[in-house]
Amino acid sequence: MRPKIFVVQPIPEVALDIMREVADVTVYPYTDRQIAVDVLVANAKRADYLFVMHETSVPAEVINANPDLKGIGAMGGDTALIDFAAANARKLPIVCADRTRTKGGGTWKATADLTMAMILNLAYRVVEADRYTRAGRFRQEQNMDLMGIGVMERTCGILGLGKVGEHLVRRAKAFDMDVIYTKRTRFPEEHEKELGVEWVDDKDEVLRRSDFVCVLVDYNPTTENYIGARELALMKPTAFLLNTGRAWTVNQEALIAALQNGTIAGAGLDVYWDEPPKTHDPHAPEVLYKMDNVVLTPHNGGGIWINRNSTTSMIAEGLVALIKGERPETMVNPEVLVT
Repeated sequence: MRPKIFVVQPIPEVALDIMREVADVTVYPYTDRQIAVDVLVANAKRADYLFVMHETSVPAEVINANPDLKGIGAMGGDTALIDFAAANARKLPIVCADRTRTKGGGTWKATADLTMAMILNLAYRVVEADRYTRAGRFRQEQNMDLMGIGVMERTCGILGLGKVGEHLVRRAKAFDMDVIYTKRTRFPEEHEKELGVEWVDDKDEVLRRSDFVCVLVDYNPTTENYIGARELALMKPTAFLLNTGRAWTVNQEALIAALQNGTIAGAGLDVYWDEPPKTHDPHAPEVLYKMDNVVLTPHNGGGIWINRNSTTSMIAEGLVALIKGERPETMVNPEVLVT
């Protein structure tokens, strides 16, 4: 009998076709919900392998639901929401994708693209202008209703200049923006010159000077609420905040208040407090839906075809290797296959 692979949500056909060559593949078809743990348990009992997404909850009860489960393919690798201790105890191999080999530059570059797209949307009020035009309010050319601040000679401040930030710098500089940054460890001076960025050793100064503040710090217990009411009050009333990293670095209630009372001009958000692992069912606060000064996307920083095709295909190839009795190169826990 052919092995059975269960996929927790729709993924690109190119990856499904790779797995279909050696296995029977079933896809949970819904895009309006996270798969519930009990549903995943039921399907794990009927599967030999699972293909899960970055934020799919895979606790021990899923891993132990089927003693014949042979492996898991996981988006996100070692940051996936999998009980790795339970998987290792079962000697259950977990395969992922090699982010350094992802076509299109991977999630880092795609997230930088999305961040730049949000900056441009806010600077030129593109979403507002679209709504304005669709509502039939276009009656006079070159009016003052939708004037934006633009990006030329504006300052982009980056808090946490890592892999996403370096890609973002190149995009911002291409639009004639000045870029300032701060992070835990300053770059060497020659690298700053190469990027064309200015080091600022004080987060508060970045907030005061920037027209667009991009929050890209790593999320950990020390950066939860890294930006709160105090920090937002330091920003210019004409400035915008962008968060395409992790929601919990920005205090959500303080941000909503700042948007409502005009402390800042607006925001671009790809992440929200109500996301896994904080909650099973991700959603954005409804109060944001009614605001014209925000651009909202559904944690979709890596959501481009070249990236997703490449990533899911690598995971599919890893599962195929397991099925063929081979040792995949992209394993999170290679020690479980040591005999």
